Amino acid sequence: MKNSSLTIREDVASHNHSQGNNASDRYISVHAHSRDCQVCETDGVLKNLAQVKPPKERLAGATKLENENVKGKLVEYAWKMKKRGQAESTIKTRTYRLSVLIRKGCDLMNPDSFETVLATEPWTPANKRFFVSAYISFTKAFNIPWIPIRIRCERKEVFIPLEKELDALISGCGRKTATFLQVLKTTGARLGEAAKLKWIDINTVNNTIAINSPEKGSRARTIKVSGKTIAMLNALPKTSQYVFSPRDSQYPPKTRSLQAPFARSRKRLARSLQNPRLNQIHFHTFRHWFATMLYAKTRDPLYVKQQLGHKRLENTELYMHLIDFAPEEYVVKRPRTSKEEDELIEAGFQYVRFDQKETVPIYRKRK
Repeated sequence: MKNSSLTIREDVASHNHSQGNNASDRYISVHAHSRDCQVCETDGVLKNLAQVKPPKERLAGATKLENENVKGKLVEYAWKMKKRGQAESTIKTRTYRLSVLIRKGCDLMNPDSFETVLATEPWTPANKRFFVSAYISFTKAFNIPWIPIRIRCERKEVFIPLEKELDALISGCGRKTATFLQVLKTTGARLGEAAKLKWIDINTVNNTIAINSPEKGSRARTIKVSGKTIAMLNALPKTSQYVFSPRDSQYPPKTRSLQAPFARSRKRLARSLQNPRLNQIHFHTFRHWFATMLYAKTRDPLYVKQQLGHKRLENTELYMHLIDFAPEEYVVKRPRTSKEEDELIEAGFQYVRFDQKETVPIYRKRK
């Protein structure tokens, strides 16, 4: 039995509704392939959730006109999301998941069809939640009445590495990758936020980095970083307005160009250092580590919220993992001048936070 697989090919921003189905050909390619689909069979009571084939006319037995309608709906949805200001990555991910549903035999305009596919596919609860999220967005875009399904999914404990493990990764990677990881470690930025970092966002005088391209509705923010981070950034060639872009590129780097060298280095280091825990470290792990350590130092959830750029404290709580750190003693200093601050940094003191009451920064160093 044949069905449709769809792939977005161009930026949906250039879509013109007046071009109808002819315009959609530029954005989506349809590939027919064979598979058996499963739906449920009911007889008053839900019985066997196995192997009942969908109506032939719904699948790509399906006429060319029906295939064109499927293409058009996805293009129309993507264009609606574009007009509403959704990020390109979000549009791409949701459209991909909707195309997967279509390949599984789902009629996107029929919520019951979606629920059938969701019930019969052997997806994990976490994966089903992603499909539900994508379909919620689709139904809202087309005003399709539907009460969303609640998927129960137990949140797994997040892996929080030791600082020495992060440092081992940083020191074992190439110069650009190492600097990128150092930025993630000291700013808690997301992958996309750090990738869009520009040279004008870096203040080498005050040792700060401005996150001016926040993602997921977060706030822009300025983070105080270590002198080591600034030194590593200054060692990179300035061949583009974006810090981590390839030479002479006018665009931020693609995430896969950052992920591939990191994955290779991580695998090599885990093997050479005989520490398989390194393989559990991903780019987003640095954000969790940053928030956890910041909360351990300050015990101030509102300050952590501000540093992560969150608008709601509930989001911040997902990042503040309660770890039983051994009690440590520190020497605390509040420099009044930039010269005193420089001396503390040179002596190994670490920036903690800004004291709003005394209007001075707070630094500390282990005894």
